Amino acid sequence: MSRRTAVMSKPARSTTPSDNGDYNEVLRKFKGDEGDLIPILQKMQEKFGYISEEIVGRIARHMKISENQVFGVASFYSQFRFVEPGRHSVKVCLGTACHVRGGRVLSEAVERELGISPGQTTTDKRFDMQRVACLGCCALAPVVQVDDDIHSRMAVVRLKRVLAKYE
Repeated sequence: MSRRTAVMSKPARSTTPSDNGDYNEVLRKFKGDEGDLIPILQKMQEKFGYISEEIVGRIARHMKISENQVFGVASFYSQFRFVEPGRHSVKVCLGTACHVRGGRVLSEAVERELGISPGQTTTDKRFDMQRVACLGCCALAPVVQVDDDIHSRMAVVRLKRVLAKYE
């Protein structure tokens, strides 16, 4: 059974910047002050779906800091991703309720089925996969979320059918 849940809006899917204008559209909104780094990272990820090496370099030049400083801050926060997301995001809950009801086994099954590890994207860009600490659906455990759809009381035998529903 699946149901829609209120979750944060999904980041815009990766768009390849056609020229410097796409990056500059974000950067010109910021002076490059010390406190601008995280908001710039957030806006870049919102626009492009992830923080690429190119984006790190552009931010560093704009703020007149090293790429290492930009990457150091971005990698500290789990909200930033460095791999292009897939068209569909798969999140496997490993919170306490899901864990005791087979969350780890489900996570391993997703990895086998998609051929990727957490934090990666399939080569066809169809799926990306993440393990999450809690999706807040403990009574429905174990839970797998695909995009905004919650798939409750998930079993490994149903997993392939669920994933097949997403183009």
